[in-house]
Amino acid sequence: MHSAVHLILPLLAWIVALAWLWKAITAAVFLRRVPDLTSPAHNLTPPNNPSLTVVIPARNESANITACLQSLLNQQHPNLHLIAVNDRSTDSTGTLMDALAAQHPDKLTVLHITELPTGWLGKTHAMAFAARHAISLQHPDYLLFTDADILFRPDALRLALAHTVATQADHFVLLPTALVRSTGEGMVLSYLQVMGLWAVRPWRVADPKALRDAVGVGAFNLLRTSAYQQIGGYEALRMEIVEDLALGSRIKRARLRQRIATGPDLVSVHWASGVSGILNGLMKNLFAIFRYNPIVALLSCVWFTLFCIVPVAFLSLPQTRTPAILTFAAIAFLYFLSSRQSKVSPWYAVLFPISATLIVYSIVRSMITTLKNGGVTWRGTFYPLSDLRKKPNPTRSPS
Repeated sequence: MHSAVHLILPLLAWIVALAWLWKAITAAVFLRRVPDLTSPAHNLTPPNNPSLTVVIPARNESANITACLQSLLNQQHPNLHLIAVNDRSTDSTGTLMDALAAQHPDKLTVLHITELPTGWLGKTHAMAFAARHAISLQHPDYLLFTDADILFRPDALRLALAHTVATQADHFVLLPTALVRSTGEGMVLSYLQVMGLWAVRPWRVADPKALRDAVGVGAFNLLRTSAYQQIGGYEALRMEIVEDLALGSRIKRARLRQRIATGPDLVSVHWASGVSGILNGLMKNLFAIFRYNPIVALLSCVWFTLFCIVPVAFLSLPQTRTPAILTFAAIAFLYFLSSRQSKVSPWYAVLFPISATLIVYSIVRSMITTLKNGGVTWRGTFYPLSDLRKKPNPTRSPS
């Protein structure tokens, strides 16, 4: 038994090390293929002045909505219209929207939703409702779906549209820059950015054959209107908690052209305040990512533990120390690569095992809480697990 352990542990350590080294090498070689829209080569204006409607759903976002809308009103792209959706807010969100709309009646429309139809999540219903309004009245060439806490640099939409047109993209994602205001936030966000390279290889997003490399980001999902209609819009995703990822996956499965780019500070977001704020915000998402399947969620926790936490123990054993050192060297290098786009310090790599432990805890907590409560509470609305697990009915449209 003792000799078997001595054989298995080094084998496991080397498997983990080689996997991380391969991830670091491939990222170093191929991440440079992901364009940076802030580089001089991408400082372009979209030809033929395509029309763009931006959809901004908001529920109780009085602290953020004015700054978000003002940053969009300040955009350099002229053929632009905004639709802000006040989704059953109980604070002053709707009043703030109306005040800005009164100042900019030609550029900003406000829609007020007072009731949520059965079989819909609040956010997907708000976005579908606004998209239907835009398509029927404004007939835009493109639709951009974003969140109410996002800030846009004045040239963000011009650069994004120019790249979208140049690459003939049906769906374009501009990765947002996280605003980090505490050590805890930086620790968790940098970890999630590095681990995201395991979920999606950004350099393969444009490859229609790489179906698993699909991307969607709630802060910036830009779609050709015809592509949005082709995939069934948000009507087909009405009970998707992680609707941005589901949208990206649906685009990829439809063999539509998907593109991704970086652009430090073009689109900025402050996720949440502190570690607890971020982890609480992930509560509704984590179990949903695993399609509410406890077995898949627990297997993922085993993977996170083996690849992110156990290597710390490997450092203490002579027979596993070398692969453990290589593992953490590869991880540190990935933090460095990630920091060039995210602007989050690569020194958070030293807190990598702690971040991993928090994420494993959060996955288990999300699973237990969802199963115990029989559903998810999001923005003050409870959604039963039985409804969240249902396959969407693509023929149903929002009221």
